Amino acid sequence: MSTSVRSDPAAGRPAAGNPGVPVLRTLAAHTWWMTGRRLKVLAKQPAFVVIMLVQPAIWLFLFGNLFRRVVELPGFGAGDYLDYIVPGVVVMTAVSSNMWAGMGLLEEIERGTLNRLLTTPVFRSAIMNALVAEQAISTAVQVLAIMLLGLLAGADYPGGVAGLVVLLVAALLLGTVFSALSNTIGMLVRQRETIIGVNTLLLLPLTFLSSAFMAESLMPSWMRAIADANPVNWALDAARAAMTADPDWGVVAVRCGWLALAAAAMVFLSTRTFRAYQKSV
Repeated sequence: MSTSVRSDPAAGRPAAGNPGVPVLRTLAAHTWWMTGRRLKVLAKQPAFVVIMLVQPAIWLFLFGNLFRRVVELPGFGAGDYLDYIVPGVVVMTAVSSNMWAGMGLLEEIERGTLNRLLTTPVFRSAIMNALVAEQAISTAVQVLAIMLLGLLAGADYPGGVAGLVVLLVAALLLGTVFSALSNTIGMLVRQRETIIGVNTLLLLPLTFLSSAFMAESLMPSWMRAIADANPVNWALDAARAAMTADPDWGVVAVRCGWLALAAAAMVFLSTRTFRAYQKSV
């Protein structure tokens, strides 16, 4: 791989350091090229791509059949469990897939690729932005696959296209929170075992301390209190509020706003951590 971003503009690599190009435009161009580079690497791993698409299908039909009779519980509030579980599987997929983002970053550190990138004029923020963008694109593909599978299985989306768009946006914001967090941990500890341990520690508690698979009204009071502060539940609240026949756009705006703030904070933290890493090499 070339270590000069300036040397090959014909290949889509942006020329850095041109004072006539606005900073934001240059940053966007660098992010675009770096994201494309990451996606090319992903495309060369067909087995991973297949697993990425099959895993949500397994969750959808496994949990959908395992818990389908919980709708008969008094106070559950949903007529069909498949309709209820689609947002839950989407959100769980967004969390689980993005929690592994730091592993890709560790691989780049171990191969020396990241250090070579630091010798080029590419914007440092673009390197981190590309990591998040790659995960967002992967998450979007998974979310769309789950929506389609749910539709084929008989799920009803009374909120229409607008509700599905909110579900996608909420999943992407939530995924950004956890991909940036994973990248931050990866740069701080630089150990795969730590990332695996953190993922194992957080995934199931965050999922089951939310309304992903069980109505919040049926949870113990202490679980409801935790769910109120759980970003996973914010995404679910926003999605389900938009996917009903009578959407509550106030809830959508508030919950998506909280997710956007959390995502911005985590991206900022990961960028600051990356700058600390840069000074250490």
